[in-house]
Amino acid sequence: MRLASGRSANRQVGAAAGLFVAGLALAAGGPAGQAQQQAQGHGYSRPARSPHGSRSEVIAPHGMVAASQPLAAQVGLDILKAGGNAVDAAVAVNAVLGLVEPHMNGVGGDLFALVWHAETEQLYALNATGRAPHAISRETLVRQGYERMPGDGPLTWTVPGAVDGWQELLDRFGTLPLADVLAPAIAYARNGFPVSEIIAGQWNAAATALAEWPDSAATYLPGGRAPLPGDVFRNPRLAATYEAVAEGGRDAFYRGDIARRIVAFSEGNGGYFTLADFEDHTSVWVEPVTTNYRGYDVWEVPPNSSGILALMILNLMEGYDIAALGHNSADALHLFAEAKKLVWADRDTYVADADANPLPTRQLISKPYAEARRKLIDPERAATTVTPGRPFEQSETVYLTVVDKDRNAVSLIESIFGSFGSKVVPGDVGFALQNRGSGFSLEEGHLNALAPHKRSLHTNMPGFVTRNGEPFLSFGVMGGPMQPQGHWQVLSNIIDFGMNLQEAGDAARLRHLPSYRPGGTLAVEPGISDAAVAELRRRGHHVVRAGGGGMGGYQAIMINPETGMLHGGTDPRKDGQVVGY
Repeated sequence: MRLASGRSANRQVGAAAGLFVAGLALAAGGPAGQAQQQAQGHGYSRPARSPHGSRSEVIAPHGMVAASQPLAAQVGLDILKAGGNAVDAAVAVNAVLGLVEPHMNGVGGDLFALVWHAETEQLYALNATGRAPHAISRETLVRQGYERMPGDGPLTWTVPGAVDGWQELLDRFGTLPLADVLAPAIAYARNGFPVSEIIAGQWNAAATALAEWPDSAATYLPGGRAPLPGDVFRNPRLAATYEAVAEGGRDAFYRGDIARRIVAFSEGNGGYFTLADFEDHTSVWVEPVTTNYRGYDVWEVPPNSSGILALMILNLMEGYDIAALGHNSADALHLFAEAKKLVWADRDTYVADADANPLPTRQLISKPYAEARRKLIDPERAATTVTPGRPFEQSETVYLTVVDKDRNAVSLIESIFGSFGSKVVPGDVGFALQNRGSGFSLEEGHLNALAPHKRSLHTNMPGFVTRNGEPFLSFGVMGGPMQPQGHWQVLSNIIDFGMNLQEAGDAARLRHLPSYRPGGTLAVEPGISDAAVAELRRRGHHVVRAGGGGMGGYQAIMINPETGMLHGGTDPRKDGQVVGY
């Protein structure tokens, strides 16, 4: 494999964690213990009578789509069957997801993508994230009395990057015009679609906040309430926005009437957008970053994405024989929780906009740095305080993936951050703007401090794995700060324990959360045994039972290195689906 050349890519812990804790679905009682599995040395063998899988993998010979909503997945499959490639299908799926999962993503948000181009055998990385307004700064908010970034509202707006990202992807790798790719989403927006069950529950949870903004309520609360499961929802305003983009391309969004309406709304509601913020927006092709975990090369997008956090966790955990410790054993979970704490201390110090700061990215993901940090992990006791290292001295989101018949592959993640982002629909455009600006810090001198025309730290991170230079796995895990933790857990399930893709996503997860308690809180799903929980508590961890969407939403497609077939898995915590032909 040859790595594609590209230009260099030009703290929100508490708020996101608080949202998760508030939404915990606490489980009563404990689960039965899980049978341990030995590592298979590959990622595609299904152990007999596995306790982890809810269903079989989807396996298909030609093309495959994995997405968090079935209608969107089917649209992607239609594109592939009609002759489009993986990039065409990925953009079509993303556009439909912006309609059917509006609380998670949409044209008011940002995206990152990893693209494996089969013809050149290269992996490309796209950063399609937006910047803060030119007219806003840390000092602006401090003068208004803010000590930290607000969680929603116009002050959290950054320029949405998704539409420009779509154009970049299609211009470089696509085969279909943008109008053809957006046609299915436009039809669903005009004619309506039935709201699926999990999405309906999450939609309703945001109803009170949406009702505070008239245009948000008019768009997303038809009849004064959130749609129920099976209700047909239409969004003609979004259809009009999509139609304008289909006809005029990305300029219709950033240099046309859509931008003018957003700016006018911003000026009347305390925001800081100007037309210049939209006119000079650009996406950036960047060099993907990588580490090797037990013979597998794992690839991520560099900062401002949080992708390097997954690589740092992998480096730390590679020093332990996880398979020998046992799947979801107290020993393995303790080591993972301690590794996550170390990585997060570095995240809050060193992960920011690479265009605005010199960042020690290569040092952070190096093996020597991991070895030095690993020495700080006590195998018998949970740490209550963790400090960042010194790498300079060392040498609410959707995820989708598509693989086509030529084995082009797209790993794409797109988000408006919080549920319905900023909660604000700016006028009659039909979509909410993201609250990605809430990820900035107001701490003076911080690398991630709010500044004009600066990108915020981003939780989003699509993943990709190659083996022996060949594409192996396109995957991702949704869920804000859960994403790096989820990347480690599903990769360990596949690589260390030989689970297939469906089992790897179904298996019980752990999430470490910042909290008022020293050392934070471990949220564990019911599939983790009572004995493991008791042992984690003995070692000093505060442990709660939890489950549901806060544990992330996973999709994955693997190219079987022995048969060439496509294998897919999707997360039971979402309404998702894998489809192939």
